[in-house]
Amino acid sequence: MARQLDEQIAGRFPVGQRLRVLDVGMGQGTQALRLARAGHQVTGLEQDSTMVAAARGALSEEPEGIRERVRIIEGDGRDTGVHFLPGSFDVVLCHGVLMYVEEPDPLLAGLARMLAHGGLLSLLVRNADALAMRPGLSGDWASALSAFDTVSYTNRLGLDVRADRLGTLTATLAGIGAPLHAWYGVRVFTDTAADGAEIPADAQTLLAAEERAGRTDPYRGVAALLHLCGVRG
Repeated sequence: MARQLDEQIAGRFPVGQRLRVLDVGMGQGTQALRLARAGHQVTGLEQDSTMVAAARGALSEEPEGIRERVRIIEGDGRDTGVHFLPGSFDVVLCHGVLMYVEEPDPLLAGLARMLAHGGLLSLLVRNADALAMRPGLSGDWASALSAFDTVSYTNRLGLDVRADRLGTLTATLAGIGAPLHAWYGVRVFTDTAADGAEIPADAQTLLAAEERAGRTDPYRGVAALLHLCGVRG
């Protein structure tokens, strides 16, 4: 996904431009720190105090120049209007968040308002059109059958969450003024790998195969996750 995001940033903004980035649901700060290392000014918004502590701990280990480029705020992504003015950011990330939000449209509309004209909205969501893939490939036929008729699922943390369909999100992005510009699949081949599985020796070949599948039909359509990139008009 990082490669996909970098591709979209490189295609939209001049080389060397220091971007204003908002990472909503930043978690432990993996993407925020990566983008700060690339020279961008990053604001992370996270409501889980444990994740906030982890992100601050990771940030404290970075050089001073990078620490100065990152701001961490503890808060709900649905309250962006409380913290920021409209048009304050060039890039807004919302990765792995929508599955925990029962009604995502208000959140997405708020994120779009945070973007400057021409800004990039990057979403990572669970693919509702592929919910049968993981149980099916694992031989859990009953769960596979039931997954065809729902957008709900139980994630690996044991939480009951929801998935999104590409068609629905495409319509939503158009309606909030940040129409879909590009989309990719994420975890096409590797979704059934066990948590904590060892990284294979040929990891770069694996990544190349995943990246190719993530931009190629029909493979990307059955990816576990979808990476959608909208552009503020």
